[in-house]
Amino acid sequence: MTSFNISIPESSLALLKSKLELARLPDELDEAGWDYGVPLSNIRRLVSRWLDGYDWRKHEKALNDELPQFTRDIEVEGHGTLNIHYVHKRSAVHNAIPLLFIHGWPGSFIEIRKILPLLTQVKPDAPSFHVVGLGLPGFGFSKGTKKKGFGLEKHAEVGHKLMLALGYTEYVTQGGDWGTGVGHTMGTLYGGSHMKAFHTNTPFILKPPTGVDPSTYTAADREALKQGQSFEQRGQGYFQEQSTQPQTLGYSLSDSPVGLLAWIYEKLVNWTDEYPWEDDEVLTWVSIYWFSRAGCAASISIYYETSSGVGVYNRPKLLDLSIPVGYSIFPKEFGTVPQSWITEKNLVFEVRHEGGGHFAAHEKPLQLVDDLRKMFGKGGPAYHVVSGKNGYA
Repeated sequence: MTSFNISIPESSLALLKSKLELARLPDELDEAGWDYGVPLSNIRRLVSRWLDGYDWRKHEKALNDELPQFTRDIEVEGHGTLNIHYVHKRSAVHNAIPLLFIHGWPGSFIEIRKILPLLTQVKPDAPSFHVVGLGLPGFGFSKGTKKKGFGLEKHAEVGHKLMLALGYTEYVTQGGDWGTGVGHTMGTLYGGSHMKAFHTNTPFILKPPTGVDPSTYTAADREALKQGQSFEQRGQGYFQEQSTQPQTLGYSLSDSPVGLLAWIYEKLVNWTDEYPWEDDEVLTWVSIYWFSRAGCAASISIYYETSSGVGVYNRPKLLDLSIPVGYSIFPKEFGTVPQSWITEKNLVFEVRHEGGGHFAAHEKPLQLVDDLRKMFGKGGPAYHVVSGKNGYA
């Protein structure tokens, strides 16, 4: 284990400035709004701020001050040794529950920022957690692989070996987006013996089970279906490109900071529930991708690997887990489905919230943490699942 502080070289900052100064923006149709993608006025404003007002060093320092970061070499079968970046903060509570948080795309370790102090907090009436925030290989400051076939099983191997290396032989996981796929895969591979429970804010239920009667759908069910159909028709283009031609797209993301900004900013806006993004907040989020250790394109290879038969996403249904499962469902999450579609046999905890979207840990940190405390706290369905660790002082 090696302590880690983000320290981007001045030469990298100078290169970013040069590229922003040389940026050539496209025109747009009159009254296009968001129908055709990110409006030109938004990108002009963000690029101007990135170039002349945004202070990376200020935000770099804030990340270093708030997040205890480390790197560790993890041996991955068939892929050699990968140096993995992660956040790790232990609670002052000796019996705190070890929890692995797994981010998704287009997120990174930054998604743990708001929930970390809440999860590790000592409260007499709520469980506390020892928290590990995994930086997935190829994301942020984790090293990426150079070999094909790094699907969900390999990401799961990294997460599991990291927890064991930190001394957490039993643990629980939480995640959304790819954090769902990786966490669920960890549950299939290590559930019971090491991984004791799984919680997600992105259930990823892709189709209804056999025998569902549409006439029983509630108004909320119909709204969920409408939202899902809209996303399928107008929101899945990124997935098709990233899962079929990631290298082609990678040239644009790696060479153009404006292209990277637009590609990610669109998702930050469209996948959240009217979250009030501040410009510097967006630019910090995107800058982590621009300065990433493996390059901007490395993170999207997970789409290709899982869509090419490596991993569980290409299967008709994610396998039912043998451990307790919890769902926190936020209405603007693009994976929201009718209640009757949810058939996870070991689902022991489910909450449907009135607001929030895809980036639950960032949008609704208080609600997400409260759900975890209820699931793993006294009287909760997953209380004391980790041997000798109930979360209470």
